[in-house]
Amino acid sequence: MTTTSGRAYGRPPVRRRPAAWLTDGRAAAGWGVAYAALGAGCAVSGTALFGAARVGWVVAAVGLASAATGVAVARSGLRPVLRTALLALCCLAGAGAFSLLMDVITLLFGQGVDSVPGAVQHALAALGAGLLAGTARVGTAVPGVPAAARAGSPAGPPHAPPDAPPEASSPVRLAAWAGTLGFVPYVVMKLVWAFGGTFAGVSGAEMLAASERNGASGLWLTLESWGLDATALLAALGVFLLWGLVRPWGLVFPRWTLPLSGRRVPRWLPLAPALLGAGTLAPYGVVGVGYAALATVGLIEVRSGDFPTAEGALLVSWIGLGAFAVYGVALAVAARSYWRRTG
Repeated sequence: MTTTSGRAYGRPPVRRRPAAWLTDGRAAAGWGVAYAALGAGCAVSGTALFGAARVGWVVAAVGLASAATGVAVARSGLRPVLRTALLALCCLAGAGAFSLLMDVITLLFGQGVDSVPGAVQHALAALGAGLLAGTARVGTAVPGVPAAARAGSPAGPPHAPPDAPPEASSPVRLAAWAGTLGFVPYVVMKLVWAFGGTFAGVSGAEMLAASERNGASGLWLTLESWGLDATALLAALGVFLLWGLVRPWGLVFPRWTLPLSGRRVPRWLPLAPALLGAGTLAPYGVVGVGYAALATVGLIEVRSGDFPTAEGALLVSWIGLGAFAVYGVALAVAARSYWRRTG
């Protein structure tokens, strides 16, 4: 049976190859020039990135190295040494994108970012990480052949993903359960405050006043006054995304069609927020848990902040940072599994 366009029902679409300029080094080179210009501009003007203007020179160096590597790939093809350089630069760009998720969350709830140049750098770094990774991935099976030739030459029949990709393995599903359960204490704590209760010696009214004092937006405060904690809502969405990457029902993501156009939704649509969340929450949570552990054994001191005692602040830190660490790692595991199963 076929549709009016002649395509058989149930037949998966042929996956389109990315445009050659995106993966043959040219896009990576162009991004490197822009990233270097941003870093040099911030360094010369004294604009702080990650708390110091000197970091701008590091950003400029990463950008220039990326531009040079991209040009080399475009001219001589993806040789092993260039692939290694691309992957190393991808890791550096990914580190530069740290806290982009925080910028997105603050903008979603009507709050301003701490630094506009910093937010631009985070977004540009995330874009560069994707371009560098894509350039390093395409054509790696044929080292030494120009990337443009590989992108334009047929390599056998087009790859079409199956209608029902296999389910994630048991370890991946266990990681998803760990990421889900890790958020339970965090959500309970937030909901106690949202409904006016007291936790760690602080009441819901006091927490709302602290949020207002710390510059929370009107939307954020309105949700809190309705008993809807914004971070708890985001945690629920995060758990939905996590299981969408793991369970078979989540594998419909790459088979959804865009309204009007009829084009398939690319699999990067769920992968983009997954990688962004994992790249922010996993390192933030793991490092934070280490900090909390040192404070628990008395090697460092914890400030009480908005809490009446340092013990209360430490308890809340364990709950929040522990949730971020477990969920971030689980999201990274699930994203990797989803990438492999839908590739």
